[in-house]
Amino acid sequence: MTERLNAARPHALGLFRIVTGLLFACHGAASLFGVLGGAHGGGTVPLGSWPGWYAAVIQLVAGALVLLGAGTRSAAFVASGSMAYAYFTAHQPDALFPIQNNGESSAMYCWAFLLLVFTGPGSFALDRLLPARGNRAAESEQRSRAATA
Repeated sequence: MTERLNAARPHALGLFRIVTGLLFACHGAASLFGVLGGAHGGGTVPLGSWPGWYAAVIQLVAGALVLLGAGTRSAAFVASGSMAYAYFTAHQPDALFPIQNNGESSAMYCWAFLLLVFTGPGSFALDRLLPARGNRAAESEQRSRAATA
């Protein structure tokens, strides 16, 4: 059973990356363009406003890159940092725990993207189509599989 689960790990990780990137990009699109219900229940964030507009740009761009698996580790690093900033500046001053301060999504995105920084994109990534980067990722994944076997 363990061998079958280990064999499916790159595919599960790829699907995790795709879903996480899509959801994150949707937050950015909602805030910037007012689609999908808009920002905070309707409308858009004002152009250039700090930190809302910049956060929305990071969400849209980093989310799209993670979704596509293009520069996944770098995009996930930026996304994770932006969510850590959001948590500690907007949520944590209200209460200690995320369940108390409505910061669950910021905390979960922060940790999900940090996981992708360390694991890489998994399967179904555009990075795998680029010869040099794709080969390094594939070699790294093979070394990881060999170490766990």
